[in-house]
Amino acid sequence: MRTILRTMLQGFGARRIVEAEDGAAGLEALDRANPDILILDWVMPILDGPDMVRMIRTPDNPFAYIPIIMVTAHTERSRIVEARKLGVHELLCKPISAKALHQRIMSVILQPRDFVKTAGYFGPAPRAIRNHKKAWKAPVTTNGD
Repeated sequence: MRTILRTMLQGFGARRIVEAEDGAAGLEALDRANPDILILDWVMPILDGPDMVRMIRTPDNPFAYIPIIMVTAHTERSRIVEARKLGVHELLCKPISAKALHQRIMSVILQPRDFVKTAGYFGPAPRAIRNHKKAWKAPVTTNGD
């Protein structure tokens, strides 16, 4: 999967692509690489995607606001809901296409979302809330606040 993603990203013109063999190595690579976007697989050895997102999406983490695209072969509703609760920006279903990957990347770049912090959630504002902020009762912060 990493080879496929790397090939697609290179085709889009990405100049610096950092890969990790597992979630633990991915966390270590964050500090060294300081990436603009994080693309994770749901299932990874040592530390899976959801656990990695939980570690990243803490307000005191220097990478807490990084856009995260999660790749998964399982598209049942419960998995989509869990990804949203984790603070994933975009979900990309396998088998992936270059078009779908490009759309997700453009979404996180061209349509950045404010972050919200409540007692049970820290992450990007859900799309419905982003478009109707007045209905959201929790404090809304911008990236970096």
